[in-house]
This record gives sequence, C-alpha cells and structure tokens, in this order.
Amino acid sequence: MVLEEFFLFPLGLVALLGAVPLIILYFLRPEPVRRTLPTFRFLADSAGRNASNPIFDRLLRSVLLLVQLLAILALVGSLATPYVLVPESETVSETVLVVDASASMGVSDGGGTRFQRALDAARDEVSGTTSVVVSGPTDSVALRRGSATDARSTLDGISVTAASGDLRAAITTAAAVAGKDARIVVLSDFADDSPWQDAVREARAREIVVELRQFAGGGDANVGIVDRRFSGKNVTVTVKNYGDAEVTRTVSLSGTSRQVTLGAGDVGTATFPVPSGGGQVSLSPGDDFSTDDQLAIAAPTDESIDVLVLTNDENRFLTAALSVIPEVTLTVDNPPTSVTPDYDVIVYSNVNKERILRGNIDAGREVVEDGGGVAIQAQSELPSYGNLLLVESEGMKANPTIGTISDHDLTRDITFPPPNKYHVGQLREGTAHVTAEDGSPLVATADRGAGRILYYGFMEDDSAFKYNYQYPVFWKRAVFHLAGRPTLAELNRQTGGTLRVGPNESVQTPSGTATGPEVLLDESGFYSAGENTYAAGLLSESESDVAAESLDDQERSSDTPTRVEERLVPDPLTEWAAMVALAITFVELAYLRKRGDL
Repeated sequence: MVLEEFFLFPLGLVALLGAVPLIILYFLRPEPVRRTLPTFRFLADSAGRNASNPIFDRLLRSVLLLVQLLAILALVGSLATPYVLVPESETVSETVLVVDASASMGVSDGGGTRFQRALDAARDEVSGTTSVVVSGPTDSVALRRGSATDARSTLDGISVTAASGDLRAAITTAAAVAGKDARIVVLSDFADDSPWQDAVREARAREIVVELRQFAGGGDANVGIVDRRFSGKNVTVTVKNYGDAEVTRTVSLSGTSRQVTLGAGDVGTATFPVPSGGGQVSLSPGDDFSTDDQLAIAAPTDESIDVLVLTNDENRFLTAALSVIPEVTLTVDNPPTSVTPDYDVIVYSNVNKERILRGNIDAGREVVEDGGGVAIQAQSELPSYGNLLLVESEGMKANPTIGTISDHDLTRDITFPPPNKYHVGQLREGTAHVTAEDGSPLVATADRGAGRILYYGFMEDDSAFKYNYQYPVFWKRAVFHLAGRPTLAELNRQTGGTLRVGPNESVQTPSGTATGPEVLLDESGFYSAGENTYAAGLLSESESDVAAESLDDQERSSDTPTRVEERLVPDPLTEWAAMVALAITFVELAYLRKRGDL
C-alpha cells in the first residue's frame, strides 16, 4: 500500500471524513440578503467576476474555510503518524557506555594508551541521558541515567586498572541498565577471553542497539611476568614471550639478575632469594605493556621466627616438623631451665609437671603480651599452665571419633585422624577448630591482647597424626599463626582480589589511601595495612596476551556479527504534524481577529 510508505497508521486518515460535514455545512449556510445600491454598482462591474461559477467564487472568498481544512488535515496526519526512515542509532533516547578498564587497556599506543583513546571516543558518544558501566576486576555502574555533563565528569574519574576484567559481565550489566530506546556502546580492545559475543547476541535479541568500538593498537610483541611461586625463602618468577620472534630479557630482583632467552610463545623461569622487606622484580628491556614488566614482592623485615620447644621428653616428630620450616630458628630446652621471653613462639610439649618452673610459664605469658604465641600440647598429666591452658580437663576418654573440623586457615583441607585417648573438657575461651564427637576441643585457638594461644589435644603416644604427611603442614601453619606472621604466599596476592582488614582501618595503596574492611587490589604494587605490607601483581597469561584480534577477524571465526550494518527504522513525525496543526490554528485566530470576529 502506497500510504504505508509515508504513514505508520494509514487508517488514521479515515478521520479526514470529519471535514466533509464542515464543507457541507459551509455550502448549506443561508445566503446573505442582497441589496442593490446604485451608487456602488460600478464596483461590481469593475471586479469582472464570472457569475457563472458561484461555488468557486465562494471558496475563493472563504480563506477561513481553507485555514480550517488545513488544520484538520495536519491533525489527521498526526493521527496517522507520518514518518521518515533514519539510521537506527538516531532514534535512541539513552546511551549506555561500557568502558573496558582491564589491565590490557594500559598498553601504550603511540602517544597515549588504549584506555585514553577509548575515553576520548566515549566522550563523543555521550548523549542527553547516559549511563556508564566500567569493566574491571568488578563490574560497576559508575553512572546511571545521568546528564551529558555528569557522564563526562564520570569518565574523567575512571582510570585503567592492573587487573583482569570480564567484558561479558559488563555488557550484561549494561543491558540490564538500558531503558527503552537505548543503545549500548562498548569501548574495548576486545582482548578479553570471556565469551563477550554471547552478551552482545543476547542484548541484540532484546532489540537493543549494540555498537562496538575497538582500541587495540600496540602490544604486538609483549613479554611479561605471568606467574610466581614461593619455596622457603626463594621466589621463582615465570616469564612468557607472546611475540613471533626470539627475545632475551634480563630479570632482576634487589641487585640480582638472571637472563632468559625465549622463542616465540616460550615460557622461562628465574629464581631469586626473597630479600628482607621485599623488593621489585623487573623485566628489561620493557615493552608497550609495562604492567607485566614489574612485579612487587612483599616479605617481612624480620625473616626468621624464633621458636622455643620446652620439653622433658623430646617429640622427634614435632621438632623435625619445625626444623624443616626455612623461616623457623628452632631451640629445644629442658625444664628446669632459665627462659627469656625473646622468642616469637614457645611450644610446651611433654613437660614434666614436677620440673617445670613458674618462670617457664611466666615467659610464655610475656611472649603472648609482646604479640607472640604459645602452643600447649596435651599430655596425660597436664602441668599447671594457669590461664595459658584453653581447656578445662574433666578426665580422659578413649577411642573417640572426630566431630567437626572448621574451615579455618589453620585446619583447612587437613584430615585429622581420631586419637586413641584425649582430654574431655570444655573450652575456657577462644574457638575450637577440631572437636571430638562429644564436643571436647582437640585443636583450639584464642586471641589474647596482641598475642595468640593454641591448644593441641593430640597426645603423640596416642595419635597417628604424627605419621601423616599433613602433620608438618599443620605445624607450619600453627607457627606462622602464633607468631602473627603471614606466609609469603599470604603477603603476595593477585590483582583483582580483596584485602580484608579491620573496619575503618586505613590501608596505604600504590596511589593513595583506602579504608577497610575490604580493599580492592586493583593496582599493582605494595599495600600497607597495620604492621604488614602486602603486594599485588597481575600474573595473568590471558591478560598479558594483549595482541587483540580485529573485530572483523573475530566475526569470521564466530557466528556472532561484531560489525552490524545499521538498519533504517521509522522516525515518527507526529510531533511535527501536531505543531503544524497548532500553528495553523494560531493563523486562524489571527485571521478572525483581523476580520473583526474576535
């Protein structure tokens, strides 16, 4: 139908029939009484009118009728919804910007970075109503339906992170934020290994316009640090070559250097002693992606943990487990003896209650007060440890079963076999992490002031746990816990995670200060919280693979079109037709006033 090429609802033109009664009434109205005035007769003669067509003459004389007919025509036209075909993007009323702030967007590209170029393009895409979604370690809605000024201000406050991102999640979030007649503009290098194409397909299935802007310059021959492992007091870093040619890089840490030669796609390693207080691993020469050319390593200033085992019957399994911990400096002494509180941890094991001195117990209390720890191993006849003993013994029982094992750093993933004998009792303070079937604590801890106390309820002669390969693991965790000393693995994190600290506790980040209880590790570098210094690094093979495939190539390798030819859609002109009708109405009023009818 021809009318459908101009109107969305041609049936609305039926309303033009409403003009028919107006015309009929106009022609049926009574003729005015004519009077012959001889003195004006010459005026009629000079007009030269053809009296043979009075209807035509009447129409010519009735400007008011023509104006009214035009007003009706414009009004009816607005009801039929006239339209013109325009590109679909011109019909949207809201823009949702998805800005990729993942680490790979920090690649240098000419005079700037991919991220800076993406922000410049994002500012040009801002519309009257704009939302901003940021893709980074967490996908956040930085602005929801703000003005153009708000959007540009929000974009100015976004910075690239040193963590991996999830572009698919960000696009899904944008689709949820988008209102009716909205478009989504994704600005990214599209080096993300998440299936972001699925999110694009889902958004377009909801008839949301999704436009993709790629910024993938630079980074074609990246070489970066992609992993690190700690073993005792050493750290081993892994370097990968993402380029197509062989390269040689120098890996350095605190004045010590190693050279690695890598072919295309090869991986190499370099091992260094961890310096006291930590240091910075660097890869030279650098390249377009500086984020994975550096890796911060955090370590305690005091490397060793001084442990004293007080015993009258040395438990060889215990002392062997402690002696193999590289960070532990072990001392074994037999009461009665003089003990100074210069230790980080004191372990009481198989102590003869008749020979232990009051000063030996007081030394343990002083260690706890100074921020260290005390461990007491159960035995058949417990000495009088006073308030250092967390369990009030009510006697002995045999052959229990294990009741519960908590998900605590001390006991996680460790299987504890049931002991042959154990002390039945109630916990005086603290938390039980391993219990017998009757609820009696077998492993319990308590924080006291700045220090910590451990009760170990497995008596060595009546427990098979000492033969378990997890036995040394438990005691390593116990020593670090009691000393209040995080392990190197705990001090060194991957970007994208969080650092848990106390409520409202201040944490010094690489770029400023953040407040607990959770601090996002979105920058590479050092984080200081209380007495501990932590480090965060990218360490992501997928994120370091910054050479992004072009959208056209990605389209050929998948079933999702990335570059979509924009279709033409109707843009209704209803408002314009209504304005024309209103303008004609004002013309009519002006004519009536001029004629003297108003």
